[in-house]
Amino acid sequence: MQNIRPVTDSVIWVGASDRRLALFENMFPVPDGVSYNSYVILDEKVAILDTADSSVTAQYLENVAAALGDRQPDYLIVNHMEPDHCANIEELCRRYPGMKLVGNSKTFGLMAQFYDFPMEERMITVKERDILDLGHHKLTFVMAPMVHWPEAMMTYDTTEKILFSADAFGSFGALDGVLFSDEHLDFKALHGEMRRYYSNIVGKYGMQVQAVLKKASALDIAVICPLHGAVWRKDLGWLLDLYQKWSTYAPEEQTVAIFYGSMYGNTASVADLLAAKLVAGGARGVTVRDVSKTDVSYLVSDVFRASTLVFAAPTYNNGLYPKMANFIEDLAALNVQNRRCALIENGSWAPQSGKIMAGKLAEMKDMELLAEPFTLRSAMKESQMEALDKLAKAILATL
Repeated sequence: MQNIRPVTDSVIWVGASDRRLALFENMFPVPDGVSYNSYVILDEKVAILDTADSSVTAQYLENVAAALGDRQPDYLIVNHMEPDHCANIEELCRRYPGMKLVGNSKTFGLMAQFYDFPMEERMITVKERDILDLGHHKLTFVMAPMVHWPEAMMTYDTTEKILFSADAFGSFGALDGVLFSDEHLDFKALHGEMRRYYSNIVGKYGMQVQAVLKKASALDIAVICPLHGAVWRKDLGWLLDLYQKWSTYAPEEQTVAIFYGSMYGNTASVADLLAAKLVAGGARGVTVRDVSKTDVSYLVSDVFRASTLVFAAPTYNNGLYPKMANFIEDLAALNVQNRRCALIENGSWAPQSGKIMAGKLAEMKDMELLAEPFTLRSAMKESQMEALDKLAKAILATL
């Protein structure tokens, strides 16, 4: 059964949601599923924008057929060649033999790696600011390399002022009958999964996102249609402000995120005690996360949210507790920067974790250590309370 929604009178959403998927990219938990968005523009000529993941192929093809009616598509515009958006290219080409493929030179290089069908006669190669005339709708192209693949581009409909933004402005989460963000009771409730999506999928490429935001600022945008998550036709300023913060690694909130690894609970107890002292001192929005239990995608999202980070971990095999080591390495790989940090180390006979964490953070950009590591030897003693109070005060001073 077809399930389509109009974005405007002539632009139709033909995507689908997947709630069976447990791990996006086989890495990131998606307890609320994910949507794969594709769009059809009906004009004198007809364009499909992107396809969908193979997991929803049957629904997707039904939706495309319903949107087209008795018409044939003239173009398939490929903004992004990642498999969750390009899985149905060959099938659409088989069904619609007259359809041309629109992409940039890097698009077709990747397409040839994924597919073996003859595509040369179908290819229309576009570059920055080229125009594709559908009749009433005039489409132009905004190259967005490394946001977050090298071939990524966006398509801008100059007629209806719609930006088809590829993976930018996307989110985890199935649509649950909603298409537009303003159909939610509280559109701001979406942004936790938007941040988790951005920080883990696109977060490394802040400089490239900044370049695209600069291009977008020159466009008159009324609607943003991403490849995942809700379509935005209201509150665009709020959305763009989030991307400005995330892409410049500016924290969303002046608050503290505490991350701990603990084998027997002693390090965890100090993390909880520090959190209580911070809240008693006036901090709000403090979070405490167990790096052994919490999926790293949620940890990374917290890092993008908070201005001050606390890392607490024991020494393990004369090195750093492996779960904490993996977490900090992930932050470095994502180019995280511009945070204030505090450290708590534990070691029953030879504490090393603080020195190791400090060394890893020193390799990252603008990661300021507020004080020397707070050191535990097995378990905290009452005599150390003054030192922990001092650490709490140093953290509170940053807020």
